[in-house]
Amino acid sequence: MRRRIVFLVLLGTFIGLAIWITGIGKLGIYSTFTGQDLLRETGVHLKYVGLGELIAIVVGVSLGVVVSRPWAQRTRLSTVVVGAAGMGQCIPSMALIALMAPILGFGLWAVVVALFVYGLLPILRNTYAGFRSIDPAIIEAAQGMGMSRGQIVRRIELPLARPVIMAGIRTSTVVNVGTAALAVLVGGAGLGRIILTGVLSRQPLITLQGAAPTAALAIVLDFLLDALEDRLTPKGLKVKKSQA
Repeated sequence: MRRRIVFLVLLGTFIGLAIWITGIGKLGIYSTFTGQDLLRETGVHLKYVGLGELIAIVVGVSLGVVVSRPWAQRTRLSTVVVGAAGMGQCIPSMALIALMAPILGFGLWAVVVALFVYGLLPILRNTYAGFRSIDPAIIEAAQGMGMSRGQIVRRIELPLARPVIMAGIRTSTVVNVGTAALAVLVGGAGLGRIILTGVLSRQPLITLQGAAPTAALAIVLDFLLDALEDRLTPKGLKVKKSQA
């Protein structure tokens, strides 16, 4: 209950700020962005985050399952793969997006690939941790019942690891909402265009007009993914939370 109240207060504050600034219209010789501009840039921002996260989820979960296998432990493949993914987050987000532009050109794919690289580690690491945390006795019991390796992964391991995987997806998504604001540096659009316009014109309210919806977007996605995580968690793994 308390979490929902905080969510509604923060969301109302950020959306209210954006609406108020949009309604001002003129700031000296500058004009604020219109409501249509805000909706369009928010849609582009969501497209960047959605594409980057979709690729990161497919690759991250798949790799996480592979490197959690016993043979990957013996051959040190898990250490190599997780370490390589970690190198992506060692690079500052602005530098990473700038590095993609000469390789993939300015625009959509430079941003999407950068978001994929930056969002991969939390998903990969949590998938690996979720699968490795499963009690081996459960796997042995499933094998004793005659289940194949694929059936064990789909029906036993994946449902048990799902809450940890979802936590990684939440972290990755929220981080990439902020990172996507840098898309404007490589010819992209999104809410970062409004933020940069405010910075270059030295108009704090225009900067806030882009920053407030970005923060609201991160809060909404985190809340929705938290609800999805709770829904996908098997009942036997849920921990009863005390109501404040």
